[in-house]
Amino acid sequence: MRQTSNLGPIGEKVRDYLSLKQVARERALQLCRQIILNSSASIRAIHQGEYDKARVAARSARDLLIELNQSLSKHPDLLHSGFIRDAQKEYVEAAVLLALVSGEVVPDPDELGMPYVPYLNGLGEVVGELRRQMLDRIRGDELERCEELLKFMEDIYALLMSVDFPDALTANLRRTTDMVRGVLERSRGDLTLTLSQKELEKRLEGFQRHLKPKEET
Repeated sequence: MRQTSNLGPIGEKVRDYLSLKQVARERALQLCRQIILNSSASIRAIHQGEYDKARVAARSARDLLIELNQSLSKHPDLLHSGFIRDAQKEYVEAAVLLALVSGEVVPDPDELGMPYVPYLNGLGEVVGELRRQMLDRIRGDELERCEELLKFMEDIYALLMSVDFPDALTANLRRTTDMVRGVLERSRGDLTLTLSQKELEKRLEGFQRHLKPKEET
């Protein structure tokens, strides 16, 4: 009896599956682009002091993330793609920054519905935005607030340093941690220099006040 091949039906089944997966991936890419745009808009609004606008943009990003998870429910392996992690990281950055600058509690990754690794990497990105906030406050002579922002940066760095696992598990978190250390060192130097200058100015003013009566006599 002649043996027949069943590769035709197998190939058709595989192609159908991959076609559906491609559609899901393309939709995920679209959603991720929109998530990143909304998250970036939230961060811009934060720096402009428009916190209500920032919250609206962050909520839109979160809604899109929920839609993203639902759209990939039949293709969960795609959730580990790099472009998915980038979108998650960007949203975490916006959500955490908004909490820190508006005096709220830092949101937990479970509360945000975020996997832990993108959360940590997003947390690292927050430090760069906090530096921008700090420099703006230095120009505005809000030095007490600058010290608070620096403390936030130090806390984030301490947390990232405590997560000592291979890069294969943490999506190159060490590289993010190295970046955070550099930003933190520059920020600490900037604030220290500013505080020293302010202290010197106070001493000079006091010295001038002390000399003035003697000059008048």
